[in-house]
Amino acid sequence: QVQVVESGGGLVQAGGSLRLSCAASGSIGSINNMAWYRQAPGNERELVAIISASGITNYGGSMSGRVTISRDNAKNTMYLQMDNLKPEDTAVYYCHAIHITRWGRRVELWGQGTQVTVSS
Repeated sequence: QVQVVESGGGLVQAGGSLRLSCAASGSIGSINNMAWYRQAPGNERELVAIISASGITNYGGSMSGRVTISRDNAKNTMYLQMDNLKPEDTAVYYCHAIHITRWGRRVELWGQGTQVTVSS
């Protein structure tokens, strides 16, 4: 069974930086698109950034210009570099991945989330 696990969240002061990681593990066929979402209390889950297997990226509007998404396909790992963080960036950040099994089945994977808290 394939799973994705986030790491790197924590408490940071406004203006600071954090780097999140998301690692896929298990019997992996191939990982297609990977993405970061976030969800603050009382809000819907929103897209932060997405990256294709070939490295094409797109960013959601709320953090555009302050985040950089990247991935290391050899390690089945995705990263999110977040800079100039603001208190309104406080949320649980989730990893999402599209796994293509060795039998060609498409499976969506979600991580358990990592908390990011930005203090003012």
